[in-house]
This record gives sequence, structure tokens and C-alpha cells, in this order.
Amino acid sequence: MTKLSVNINKIATIRNARGGNMPDVTKAAVDIESFGADGITVHPRPDERHIRYADVADLKKVLKTEFNIEGNPNSRFLDLVIETRPTQVTLVPDAPDALTSSAGWDTKTHQDELTDIVKALHAAGIRASIFVDPNPEMVQYAAKTGADRVELYTEPYASAYPSDPEAAVKPFVAAALEAQKLGLDVNAGHDLSLDNLKFFLDKIPFVKEVSIGHQLICDALYLGLNETVRRYLEIAHQVR
Repeated sequence: MTKLSVNINKIATIRNARGGNMPDVTKAAVDIESFGADGITVHPRPDERHIRYADVADLKKVLKTEFNIEGNPNSRFLDLVIETRPTQVTLVPDAPDALTSSAGWDTKTHQDELTDIVKALHAAGIRASIFVDPNPEMVQYAAKTGADRVELYTEPYASAYPSDPEAAVKPFVAAALEAQKLGLDVNAGHDLSLDNLKFFLDKIPFVKEVSIGHQLICDALYLGLNETVRRYLEIAHQVR
């Protein structure tokens, strides 16, 4: 069974567009948990364009499932996660002005830096995951940092899936098998959807967790949030 962590960034984006507290991000997260989600993901960026740093503290007080905080590990971010102590921190190498995450780490070049960060997270009792492209070499160097997991950046899979699902998933299978061989657990995220999620998980049945936000919230505009979470869970929780 694969866990579903719902990324609530887009709910915060809607709130921030008008000011005030509508929709209430914390209430939405609690509701999503009540709909059965296995976790909540947030990605606080330096400009706080969606999730604010204050949201992280508010969420920590009320969440009962796994809390995953992802982001570029600058000093402010690291201070936040060490203080908050979520279940998991996913290290993502995105620039401050990036529209969204668009690539994984070069874990070979940044091995020393990532190793130090992973040690700090472990000292705080936090599981460490590193965002990587589906490249076995990057997985190998992620393992050298002492990380617990890698999260495979799945946008290339999602883009290629409509035309050739088998070709789209092939590099992800190779990277996931390399992670498994090295003792790393595997997460996945970015542009996974109701259309492409089942095929991905059928091909890589040992994925521990998928983090889904933008597409899930888009689906919820038509299906409702409860029904959308239910449909994603139905796929993720299938025994493979």
C-alpha cells in the first residue's frame, strides 16, 4: 500500500489571493485528514506566496497524520523544520523565484552539503528525503548522504505518459530499483494524477508515499475535496 500525502499549497494560494483566512488552510488540512489522507505536505517558499511560515506552526499543532515539509534547505528553512520537527523533510533544490519544482538534486556535486543537512535532520528525529531525477547515479549519491528516502521527480513521467506509458515509466523503474537495492525507500511526486497514478504504482509497487497537490486540487474543483481524496486513496491503497 502506498501512502497519500496531500500537498495543500494551492489552498493557501487561493487564500492569499484575497487576504484574510478564506479558505482556512489549517481547517482544510484537518478535513483532508478526516477524508482519509495519510499525510499533509507543505512547501513554504521564501516569498510565502502560498504556505506561510506561520502556517507550518499552526499545522503542527493539529495534524494527526504524517507531516511532510519540503523546500530548499536555506538557513531559514532549516531553522523552521528543526523547530517544527515534522515526520519528514523533503529537500528540494528549487530557486527562490522558481514557479514550481523543476528538477532534482545533483547529489554528486552537493553530497557534502546534503550529508550535513541529513545529519542535522536525523539529530532532530526527522526522516530525510531527497528530491531526485530518475537517474540511478543521483540515487546512488543520495544514499551516500545517509538519507532515508528519495522522492522521484515525476513531471517527465506525467508529460510522456499519454503518448507512451511504458517508455515514460522506464527510467523511474530503474531509479526506484537502484534505491531499493541501496536500502533507500522511495517516494514520488509532481503532476501525478487520477489518469497516470495507477500505472506508475503498478510498475513500482514498493513506492512508500506519493505527494500530490496541484492536480488533486484541480480535480476537487469538479469532484469535491472529499470525493477527490477518496479516488486518489482508492488507487494508492491498492494492494500490489
